[in-house]
Amino acid sequence: MHATAIPAVFAHLPVLADLTRSRILLLLDGQELTVAELCAVLQTPQSTVSRHLKALADGGWVTARAEGTSRRYRGRRDVIDPSGQRLWQLVREQVANTPSALQDGRRLERVLSARRSKSQQFFTTSAGRWDKLREELFGDSFHLAALLGLLDPDWTVGDLGCGTGQIAEALAPWVKRVIAVDESAAMLRAAKRRVRALAAVEVRRGALEALPIEDASLDAVTCVLVLHHVPAPERALAEAARVLRPGGRLLLTDMMPHDREAYRHQMGHVWLGFSEAEIQRYLADAGFTAGRIHVLSPDPSAQGPTLFAVAATRRSTFTRPAQRTATREIPTTHS
Repeated sequence: MHATAIPAVFAHLPVLADLTRSRILLLLDGQELTVAELCAVLQTPQSTVSRHLKALADGGWVTARAEGTSRRYRGRRDVIDPSGQRLWQLVREQVANTPSALQDGRRLERVLSARRSKSQQFFTTSAGRWDKLREELFGDSFHLAALLGLLDPDWTVGDLGCGTGQIAEALAPWVKRVIAVDESAAMLRAAKRRVRALAAVEVRRGALEALPIEDASLDAVTCVLVLHHVPAPERALAEAARVLRPGGRLLLTDMMPHDREAYRHQMGHVWLGFSEAEIQRYLADAGFTAGRIHVLSPDPSAQGPTLFAVAATRRSTFTRPAQRTATREIPTTHS
């Protein structure tokens, strides 16, 4: 004779046939709770709660994760077979409106309220020093790195004037592909070392006025602290428009006008910053619709001129501008 297979639902009967375990499952539906919190809600000793949690965990009904010195429990019915789920629905209907379960719900609200009160009390007493405390714990720029997660993961982004690859490295985890371009062989060697483990980054050598990138092949481009080195800013921005698809975005960051003439000799700057009117004209002539310039708050330890950022969108129609000399006369340097 063949042994008769035992229906799966029978495996769940011993677990759900206890009122306290069913009350625990109700409490763990939608939130995580510690053993101490469950004890407070159920008005039950820790040993009893722990024993019931073990039975639920062995049956696959709850999961636990460590957090510091505590363990947080949550209901886990997604892995329960259909017969077990139907059985739980029946038990839940019978238990949810019992006096014990209703009292559990009221005590649970007090537990969750105590959580909120503890957090609110911290911020009430720490608001004045929160920025400093957060910086001590996590640094002062983690949020900026995290905001890159707002980028479309299917984008191909150009990092124009990539230098040593810092921007490309930051972009790579969040987008499909980064094409990093620079004219300096030395800079590109440093960039290649930096991004060698990042398969999403491709490094190319080329001038900003003649980018080695196909027409309308990029979704966004960055141009960070580069334009003041370029002899013909209009040509560079026109090239940025050429390689962007219609509606593609340009993020341009550079210096506001300043009078630090030594930068020409020390760092090869061609331009001593740009006014908002100049940038808006350059962008319009290159085929962009630009937003307003945002002057960036300086880092307290920074010694350089004030920076600005502007986001611009490539217009749907694009006409390659005629090659011409820059409308600003390139300043001469004196030895």
